Amino acid sequence: MKLDKKDLLLYAVTDRHWLGENTLCDVVKQSLLGGATFVQLREKELDYENFLAEAKSLKELCLQCGVPFVINDNVDLAIEIDADGVHVGQDDMEAGAVREKLGSDKIIGVSAQTVKEALLAEKRGADYLGVGAVFPTNSKDDALEVPFSELKAICDAVSIPVVAIGGITQDNVCELAGSGIDGIAVISAIFGQEDIRAATEKLKSSVIDLVENNNG
Repeated sequence: MKLDKKDLLLYAVTDRHWLGENTLCDVVKQSLLGGATFVQLREKELDYENFLAEAKSLKELCLQCGVPFVINDNVDLAIEIDADGVHVGQDDMEAGAVREKLGSDKIIGVSAQTVKEALLAEKRGADYLGVGAVFPTNSKDDALEVPFSELKAICDAVSIPVVAIGGITQDNVCELAGSGIDGIAVISAIFGQEDIRAATEKLKSSVIDLVENNNG
């Protein structure tokens, strides 16, 4: 699947912490109906069989909506279900090795916090970068904050799309204006809201304005 940077406008990252009585498919469907443009399945606790079943269900849902679907970290599972790609962190398999396993037609995202990491990921074949945490976040215990100046420097340094992640909400997303990002990745700003569809619609509208101003 060829990645269009517009696909990265509003990137939804799953987290079962927010499910309540809903299923993951239920909440992801609501985010897609609200306009989410990209979905990453992030799963840290499920056993392989349940992870596999969940991934297959979400892949089908995203396929129906024409939205790219990637797996966080787990390259083998991404291959098994023929996901659109994977997202890997700095401590996971490096992008070049991922590309060798996945092939040329899959999407590879890489987390980066510095210009050096960003340039290396691009050189090794990353299709996009996830940069953060741009604000304080509770979703990742070891997340270090990336200052606005570094986020902007990364956007200026690379030619591949950059997605900001970490602690982004409806209230603070406007603070990323002028950074050069192509989109935002969020968890609780969508999945932690009472009305997921409405929250997604509102956030997407804000991101469209922000990205248009960045590129204007």
